[in-house]
Amino acid sequence: MLPVRTLIIGSGGRLGRALSVAFQSKGHLVQAFDRSMLDLSSANAIESTLRPLEFDLLINSAAATNVDRCEIHPDEAFAVNANAPGHLARIAFDKGAWLIHLSTDYVFDGQTNRPLTEQDEPNPVSVYGRSKLAGEQAVLAVSTAFLNVRVSWVFGPERPSFLDWVIDQARISSSIAAIGDKFSAPSYTRDLASWLLYLMEMPDRPSGLLHLCNSGSCSWLEYGQFALDTLLSAGQTLVCSKIAFKRLAEMEKFVACRPVFSTLSTARFRALTGLEPRSWQEAVREYVLKHKLMATAA
Repeated sequence: MLPVRTLIIGSGGRLGRALSVAFQSKGHLVQAFDRSMLDLSSANAIESTLRPLEFDLLINSAAATNVDRCEIHPDEAFAVNANAPGHLARIAFDKGAWLIHLSTDYVFDGQTNRPLTEQDEPNPVSVYGRSKLAGEQAVLAVSTAFLNVRVSWVFGPERPSFLDWVIDQARISSSIAAIGDKFSAPSYTRDLASWLLYLMEMPDRPSGLLHLCNSGSCSWLEYGQFALDTLLSAGQTLVCSKIAFKRLAEMEKFVACRPVFSTLSTARFRALTGLEPRSWQEAVREYVLKHKLMATAA
């Protein structure tokens, strides 16, 4: 069997880096593009860069993800998050390739109190969310065989995230506060990469919409506190060991609205694959002990 020729867009990002490593390790012929190599805001750049290439799989993990910047610069957000996925989908379709497009829990308004399924109606409350929803729709307008994968609160060793900020602050500051009334599910890059590999290798590849994250739900405060508790249990000394509660409404610097509850249900993924995503606690514990603890020892 010939190796799969795979294009990964957004390889400079947290998930894109993890995907590049994971797919290469499985024998894929990976061509990876970061922001400096491909300007997703330009249709001409997308065409001239990708149209000459031959590939079997295209994964788009790139996006304009600064929620507040998107609110201030909507044209930029829609160019990258909505228009670019449509261009990528058309090129993939013309080449007979499969496309996996990464999306977000921010397509929901956060007004429910139960895990959200693919059948739940999106209702984004920010420019970021609206642009990402438009990107999903652009992809499926080209081919219903393509796959939009919604993820949430992505963390991993490839690039710093909220989790790293909390740990770094706990080592130098006597006081940390985090939002305790906004809920979703963390997603570990290493787990996401392995799950996407599994989906790609399935004889009947899934299409449409798919929610993918570690199991369970938590607030930002619970998420960060668990990481600190893991370090403390491992014998680490921290300047701050307890995170203070802060309300979402107190975040005066936020420009865009955020969904309050956007935990994604992975029931469809479990039904399709028979795989059970491990809990966010297990994933965070592994990350902290393998990467943050090692960094301290070094």
